[in-house]
Amino acid sequence: MLKRLYVRNYVLIEELDISFGKGMSIITGETGAGKSILLGALGLILGQRADAGALQIKTKKCIIEGTFNIAEYKLQSYFNENELDYEVETTIRREISAEGKSRAFINDTPVTLAVLKDLSSRLVDIHSQHETLLLNSNKFQLNVVDDFANNQDRLAKYTTTLSTFNALKKSLEIMIEAEDKSKVDFDYFNFQLNELVEANLSNPEEITILEQEQERLENAEEIKLRLSQGFTVLSGNENNMLVQLKVIQQQIAALSKFDKTYEEIANRIKSSLVELKDISNELERAENAINSDNKRLDIIQERLSLLYKLQQKHRVDDLHSLINLQAEIADKVFTIGTFEDRIIAKTKELDQQKVILGKEALALTEARKKAIPKIEKEITGNLGELAMQGAILRIALIPNEGNQFTGDGSEKVHFLFSANKGGEFKEISKVASGGELSRLMLCIKALMARITSMPTVIFDEIDSGISGETASKVGSIIKQMAAEHQVIAITHLPQMAGKGHHHYFVYKSESNEKTHTHLKILNNEERITEIARMLSGETLTDAALGNAKALLSLN
Repeated sequence: MLKRLYVRNYVLIEELDISFGKGMSIITGETGAGKSILLGALGLILGQRADAGALQIKTKKCIIEGTFNIAEYKLQSYFNENELDYEVETTIRREISAEGKSRAFINDTPVTLAVLKDLSSRLVDIHSQHETLLLNSNKFQLNVVDDFANNQDRLAKYTTTLSTFNALKKSLEIMIEAEDKSKVDFDYFNFQLNELVEANLSNPEEITILEQEQERLENAEEIKLRLSQGFTVLSGNENNMLVQLKVIQQQIAALSKFDKTYEEIANRIKSSLVELKDISNELERAENAINSDNKRLDIIQERLSLLYKLQQKHRVDDLHSLINLQAEIADKVFTIGTFEDRIIAKTKELDQQKVILGKEALALTEARKKAIPKIEKEITGNLGELAMQGAILRIALIPNEGNQFTGDGSEKVHFLFSANKGGEFKEISKVASGGELSRLMLCIKALMARITSMPTVIFDEIDSGISGETASKVGSIIKQMAAEHQVIAITHLPQMAGKGHHHYFVYKSESNEKTHTHLKILNNEERITEIARMLSGETLTDAALGNAKALLSLN
């Protein structure tokens, strides 16, 4: 609940520091005294947009703080999830600089406006005259039914299943679309694959190997001639290099008796003889192996021509890329070939999910059907208490067209209203007056307050358009709400003011040619005077004072 509100430098408020208690707090004051300013200040710590124009003194920053006791509201996990310090008495602060920049804090930790709104929405519910427009919203009407039916867990489960169902449906649609397109592509890809398979691509280095072999065959005679010449020089005639080197080796070896150096030289020549003899043998074998083979050359040229053509056709630079491309095309052909089986499997999965979704939607429907008579009975009963004895609320569940699943289930909710007994039931927007809408919304708020854990409910002139005994009944309903929630009600009706446990008075003062708004809590004598003023105006009469005392004593 809201324990304290501190406001500094906001519109007409220079500085205000006020405490609030449990039960029902009434705020009254003359028209224009600044009741709406208080709501505006409170709205800032609830996450509304800031405006530098709201600063009273343009050179100083505006500060608004609200201190809330949150001990009973199980918010520890929320604070942990958002990395906030949990305090039983939590302070929400909003600052607006002279330049119009806004900052928000929760227990002195800077937070985004989204986090501020999220937390404050769990702490305060403000109901104003304009909120009656929500009654015309089918979404709001459905939320009322679901809150009363305690459908939160069912709805969360249904929403998760619906998300899965929609994802599967989208996946199936994409798959079917791809299959339709693939039917056009299949023959093309299949032709390409067959062409590559027939080419028997296996070795990424095949072109290099074939080009080398092609060059050897095209130059076979020159290669054979040069190899033969080399063999002949080394050992192919009587006066060859090996014979001459052998003679030199023997002559140098004969000198070893004079100097060991000659022996080393002779050994080196001997080693060279062994190497050159091996080279000679290699040259002979290589020369014998080289033969012109025009048939083989034709085969190689034909193969290379095919490989070059495939590379050019598929715009790749090497055989390795062509082999990879073949694998990719094979995957495409395989994928196309398996579309039908995958579509069948996906369709089956979607059908199974639809059955689950249908069961969860039905659970929502059944819970709503069970809750609706109770809602109708309670709201209709309260309307009777508010001088609308013939008014009846009916709640209709309308199945979605084609029984489609939406984010809210398989149906819509329509509130139907008849203001008079025996009258025709029509949608609220078509039959209810402004005063009737206000009273109907009050009944709904009273109902919802009882089943939700909202700590603080603020009513901004909810009693607009009513008077007399009806105003007293409205006050009684709000006071009943205050038994379980902190209720703050801004009112202009004495019957309502008399119901409060606490009474605050908004007033203006002037100093230094400036107007300031103030808020103070009234004692019992001051309450009598204020309620008498509300009854008779500025001139207090004994009758008005007596009536004021009577209103307070009755409550």
